[in-house]
Amino acid sequence: MQIDKLRGKTLDQLFDAILTLEDREECYRFFDDLATINEIQSLAQRLEVARMLREGYTYHKIEKETGASTATISRVKRCLNYGNDTYEMALDRVHTKSE
Repeated sequence: MQIDKLRGKTLDQLFDAILTLEDREECYRFFDDLATINEIQSLAQRLEVARMLREGYTYHKIEKETGASTATISRVKRCLNYGNDTYEMALDRVHTKSE
């Protein structure tokens, strides 16, 4: 994993803090303080790109609907194909929770 290079006390603290958030409103407030609007939008965009790729949308359609670059779409696709399967895990959990 690429993130292993960053593994340590400060990253553990960040992830532990995220895991303490109890609802969507707390997430909104926490991420508003933690990150810039552009950083938050980029993360949300990548998850949406993953959802759309998983559902078989074309690069052109994804680019048009999300504004993501083809480089971002390619990176997300690479993660879907060769990554840690966490996009799949998260999207499945969100889908299950919304039913």
